[in-house]
Amino acid sequence: MFNLTWGILFVLVNFTLFTVSYRLFGKSGLYAWVAFATVIANIQVVKTIEVAGVITTLGNTIYASIYMATDLLNEKYGPQAARKAVWFGFFTLIASTIMMQMALVFTPQPGDLAQESLQTIFGMLPRLALASLAAYFISQLLDVRLFSYLRQRFPARSQLWIRMNGSTTLSQLVDSLVFCTIAFLGQYSFVVWLQILFTTYLFKFVISVASTPVLYIARRYHHPDDHQSTV
Repeated sequence: MFNLTWGILFVLVNFTLFTVSYRLFGKSGLYAWVAFATVIANIQVVKTIEVAGVITTLGNTIYASIYMATDLLNEKYGPQAARKAVWFGFFTLIASTIMMQMALVFTPQPGDLAQESLQTIFGMLPRLALASLAAYFISQLLDVRLFSYLRQRFPARSQLWIRMNGSTTLSQLVDSLVFCTIAFLGQYSFVVWLQILFTTYLFKFVISVASTPVLYIARRYHHPDDHQSTV
């Protein structure tokens, strides 16, 4: 029960910080958020928790906020700005992975207290690292393309929820499928693998739907670098 209550607060804080980042810094704040979220999500995912009887990993909430950022960029600044954010996050993820893998190679002095903890958090197996990079890259570019397509089919400002949830629902399914296939297929029985895939996607889906009002609020903010949406 505690994890569920704390988890709701956790989600609200994530959404609030996302909104504040855009409110204060505009488009630059969204790019910064994508860079921040890609790194934090891959740190949080190391920790597993149980929520309402379901075991899951942390990181789903802030990872979902990356989709929020690219969807908001697509909505207000167009698909080119959204794709730039995807590449920005992809570079940040690769750069942080390389730097931390190199940092782990240093021989710690006898009294060091950090090496073991850093090894647990950042010592990703090559298979997990590949799964994370592939899932992010494929699903985020797919989300940008789907959002742009749905924007043509459902262009009204009031139909943002269709554009957002339509693109995110499918792209996050692809994200979960790519990650779980590369990372876990063959490591567990097919039944267990299917359970991991289902719970991973379920939490992402719930969080994405819950984030819909946040994007409506964030879209109302205006900044000097804004150009108005054509819808």
